[in-house]
Amino acid sequence: INPAPTVDDPPNQSVCSGEQVDVVFSGTGNPNFNWTNSNPAIGLGANGTGDISFNAANVFAPTTGTITVTPNEAGCPGPAQTFTITVNPLPSVNQPMDVSVCAGATVLSNFTGSAGATFSWTNDNPTIGLAASGTGNLNFVSANVPSQEVANITVTPAIGTCMGNPLNFSITINPAPTVDDPPNQSVCSGEQVDVVFSGTGNPNFNWTNNNPAIGLGTNGTGDISFNAANVFAPTTGTITVTPNEAGCPGPAQTF
Repeated sequence: INPAPTVDDPPNQSVCSGEQVDVVFSGTGNPNFNWTNSNPAIGLGANGTGDISFNAANVFAPTTGTITVTPNEAGCPGPAQTFTITVNPLPSVNQPMDVSVCAGATVLSNFTGSAGATFSWTNDNPTIGLAASGTGNLNFVSANVPSQEVANITVTPAIGTCMGNPLNFSITINPAPTVDDPPNQSVCSGEQVDVVFSGTGNPNFNWTNNNPAIGLGTNGTGDISFNAANVFAPTTGTITVTPNEAGCPGPAQTF
């Protein structure tokens, strides 16, 4: 009389697409273990013998297979056990846009992707005013940097323990340039007037003049060079010059 072997009931498993799945059977006696799988879409064949080892399929929705395992020793089958293997899809994140802002501006970056996904991120340059890592959307005030700073952000989607492929984007912070305050000038009619602007960074200098009667136009860009008008009374123009670099204006000066 040969006894009927048994198999211990394997626990249900929930795994991610592409994950290695291993199931080692145990029980009483020294049986062979024969199993069937109700859903080969999980990446496991419809039937087999012995322990199970396979890579979970790349699925696009949670996919479950019901495994029935039956022990057999010396031609005597024992009671079967069933368990499930559920394969969950890897979440995705949509490619974030690169961001370029002026120092002190608010940076917003909202992440989208698979329904139900959470998003974690890392930042390789906290000088921009953003922490080295975090979760969720980005919303921060950029640092007042003295020179251009570029940070590479890596964002990774996750649903539960399933991590999707990370994507990268950059955040560039451009400093606000400055212009040195030009001295006031007093010149004679017809005299050559030259004003050379200087400051920090490599800005363009945009200027306005509130009184073209001095012989200078109402606005322009770059250094100023003109012949003073032939006036019959002292005539004053107030010049306002504003530095601008990479779309970032700096504080204006007047003279």
